[in-house]
Amino acid sequence: MLSRPEPQKPSGPVPVSYEVENEELNDAASVSQPRAKTTPVQFILIVLGTIAFLYFARPVVLPVFLACMAATTLKPLMRWLSLLHIPTVAAAAFIFVLLVGILSVGFFQLGRPAVHWIDDLPEHVGELKARAQKLFPNAIKMGNAMTAVNDLGAVADKKGGQKEMPTVQINDQRGTSSILNWTGTILGGLGEVLVLIYLLLASGDMFMQKLVRVMPTLRDKKRAVEITHEIQSHISNYLFSVSIINIGLGAVASIIFYLLNVPKPGMWGMLVAILNFVPYFGPIVGVGLLAMVGLLTFETLWQGLMPAGGYLMLHLAEANFVTPILLGRRFTLNPVAIFISLMFWLWLWGIPGALLSVPILVSVKAVCDRIPKASYVSELIGR
Repeated sequence: MLSRPEPQKPSGPVPVSYEVENEELNDAASVSQPRAKTTPVQFILIVLGTIAFLYFARPVVLPVFLACMAATTLKPLMRWLSLLHIPTVAAAAFIFVLLVGILSVGFFQLGRPAVHWIDDLPEHVGELKARAQKLFPNAIKMGNAMTAVNDLGAVADKKGGQKEMPTVQINDQRGTSSILNWTGTILGGLGEVLVLIYLLLASGDMFMQKLVRVMPTLRDKKRAVEITHEIQSHISNYLFSVSIINIGLGAVASIIFYLLNVPKPGMWGMLVAILNFVPYFGPIVGVGLLAMVGLLTFETLWQGLMPAGGYLMLHLAEANFVTPILLGRRFTLNPVAIFISLMFWLWLWGIPGALLSVPILVSVKAVCDRIPKASYVSELIGR
């Protein structure tokens, strides 16, 4: 059998046409070769192994995911700074200092008051019970009656000969130390994420260039560049738009809380903005916390529920009118897919996973839109 002669490589500098022709020949040769298919059992094992790896490697993988998402979001800012002829390393350092300043202000405005509020939570719970007895006397009477019935049953059991077990009271004084340890862990992880963000921004397009180099064929190189650019564009546009919406929501909520005489309106407005990044569960937690604060602050029931009611109306207006108008159909996802992604990543990585659930889903949709064999996944995820 006659074999096809190999093309002779010209001497001297290699022209671009020769490299493209050689890449196309290698692409055609790779297409002609049969590829091994993955069986369903192998696919399931790969998925389960990936989930186990993400779970047990969480201390290492989670900061990398957070840094990659944040660095991708800040890419437009890097491009704007490059238009001002600022070097890449200097622009990355400027963004790093800006992030540290914003997070420091946010910590002192939100973190310290929140830690004190959580530390005083047992007192707040006692005050809330006393306020509930005042606001809902009939319900309290019903509860006291049920308690009395249970006490009668306990007295009958005691008369039946059962020995009363001694009561042991445990005074746990570790609440403050646990909060401090938790805060230290968060600050340590935040420092790792900030350093990774700086390194990713300072590296520029180095990782994309390396990704192109390792691709075996010209077609794979082009597809890798297209998918990478589309993922960056999707995530940047989505996170930038959502961040602007949530910041605006927090600012308007702070004004409403200030007009309602809610204590520390800025802290609760920032908390509302952060919770709005978590779909479904975030607004529910926000409404519950604001209802608790309102009942502790005001005397009457309708005044106590006004902060939670105002936030709920504001969230409904944002979710049904503002977000669809600003994001449009480009980022419309299936609500069922969003909820499943939220539950999965919340179970896998906790609250940071809940924050990353929707951006990861947007990334998966962007990849599947570019791969014909995975187009059905994009159709299931999209609305």
